[in-house]
Amino acid sequence: MNKITLQSVRFKASEQLKKFVNEKVSKLFEQDESIIRADVALYEGESGNHENQFCTIQLIVPGENPVVKKNSGSYEKSVIDAVNALQKVLRRQKARHIKKRN
Repeated sequence: MNKITLQSVRFKASEQLKKFVNEKVSKLFEQDESIIRADVALYEGESGNHENQFCTIQLIVPGENPVVKKNSGSYEKSVIDAVNALQKVLRRQKARHIKKRN
């Protein structure tokens, strides 16, 4: 079972946004079964900046806990960018582990 914690700072996330986050972040668990938990935080940066909707995702994984922080004009785009960045991190870690074994 995927363990995803979602924290929306200074706003209440809609059910639609929560569902979107769960759907996108779940893809990380499919890529690496050693992930214990994903901690997701959504928050706004400084006002006046049109790309001030931030998403930080920290994966709890044995050995390392990769963290990615992305921002854009919407929470959805920030979540997608953060998930894509973490997928790259997981692919690199997997390649390193395979190299170590050989």
